[in-house]
Amino acid sequence: MQRTDDLVRRPSPATRPHPLAYLGGLLWMGSWDTDRVYAIDPQSWTVRSEVEAPGKPYGLAAVGDELRVVVGIGEDDDRYLYRLSADGRFDATSKTACPDFTGSYLAVAGSTIYLGQMTLRRIVRLNPDATIEREFALPSRCAGIGFGPDGRLYMISGDEELEHLRFGTLDLAPSAPRFESIGALPDEARSLVYDGSRWWTCLRDDNEIASFT
Repeated sequence: MQRTDDLVRRPSPATRPHPLAYLGGLLWMGSWDTDRVYAIDPQSWTVRSEVEAPGKPYGLAAVGDELRVVVGIGEDDDRYLYRLSADGRFDATSKTACPDFTGSYLAVAGSTIYLGQMTLRRIVRLNPDATIEREFALPSRCAGIGFGPDGRLYMISGDEELEHLRFGTLDLAPSAPRFESIGALPDEARSLVYDGSRWWTCLRDDNEIASFT
């Protein structure tokens, strides 16, 4: 049974933390203010490495032994997918446009990437070339997605103002995906990732990172 009443807050290594991923025993975090990605040791809470992103990082997820990053570029903030190696190197040749040049939160099942497109109120499952394989209309606004230990997709759901946030499961099987609430989260919560024992989210406006079970 998941809980959200044991929230543990920790200071972020950079202001306005946003996307999170977990890879190689490290918590990876992107910052909107520094346009960098940080690798954090969750035990010592120290930054192991940091790398400058090609733009503003909006989404992060582990795929195999590397990361995928959604990056916003240019005045129009067009969104692109990049590969980021575990040793902190962005592959410039991997730059691939997100569908409709929009997207943020990422979740991965095996090697299949799910991209949240909040302005279009949907999640899309991507083919290897980042084209859309299938799309899922969202029942509410979304502040983060991630697959849990049971293989189910979890989501941070909010109202039209992206407030009154709830953590719960999102069932993609029905023609109209259904959200089932588990517990409340602070309204600052953005992004969602499971490390094998705990969930993590960024409390963006508080410049903190929080974990819960």
